[in-house]
Amino acid sequence: MDVEQKQVELIDYFVKQASSLKGPALSPLIAEATSNPNLFAFSEILSVPNVLELEGTEYSVYLAVLRLFAHGTWSDYRIVGNAGQLPHLVPDQVLKLKQLTVLTLAETNKVLPYNQLMLELDVVNVRELEDFLINECMYAGIVRGKLDQLRRCFEVQFAAGRDLRPGQLGNMIKTLSDWLSTSDNLLHSIQEKIKWADTMSEMDKKHKKDVEERVEEVKKSLSLKADIDFRGHEIYSEPGGVMDYEEDRGGRPKRRRHPV
Repeated sequence: MDVEQKQVELIDYFVKQASSLKGPALSPLIAEATSNPNLFAFSEILSVPNVLELEGTEYSVYLAVLRLFAHGTWSDYRIVGNAGQLPHLVPDQVLKLKQLTVLTLAETNKVLPYNQLMLELDVVNVRELEDFLINECMYAGIVRGKLDQLRRCFEVQFAAGRDLRPGQLGNMIKTLSDWLSTSDNLLHSIQEKIKWADTMSEMDKKHKKDVEERVEEVKKSLSLKADIDFRGHEIYSEPGGVMDYEEDRGGRPKRRRHPV
């Protein structure tokens, strides 16, 4: 079963469970969801009315945990968690949050330097980082890429998407609108170039036709001239004899006939 199908089934399961629970009963469910190794999307669970009702109550900390896994990173947890605003995370939750951190970094940059990754993931050496990327990210199917030890970076080829953060939808719509506008302008430019190319093609065809017609006219003209020249030579021959010329005593040419 692929990652997407697992996501769909798990989301459906946790949404149904959350819809049937209230207050403190949601705490173990949220812990289970954020620890599950195959679940990386939490916005649907966050939108369940029973979960939203935790806001402002003594159990609101569990809502904060769910929001952290939906939109936050390991660095966010270290800042907030160290201040005592979030409960201690179990190892499975720590692993999940670090995986989600890699996905967040991959959203904005397809070449992730090792130094940046080690800082964001709280990893002490390159070997530990590469083991994490291979075993916990690529084998899990949430990212694909190339480890470049020479350049000390991870080249991202694919990364699963995370839940949209508040306000991110508007930016995404604007980005898509700008892309659509740019695509329309590009398409218009291509159509104009095609139209110009068609026009030039027609002009070339017309020019070729004009040249061919001109060549035919020249051929006809040359043929007619050759025919006229040929007929002009006929004056040298008459029926019954061959014409020849000689000069008379006054130096003027006179014609005489030779019998054939």
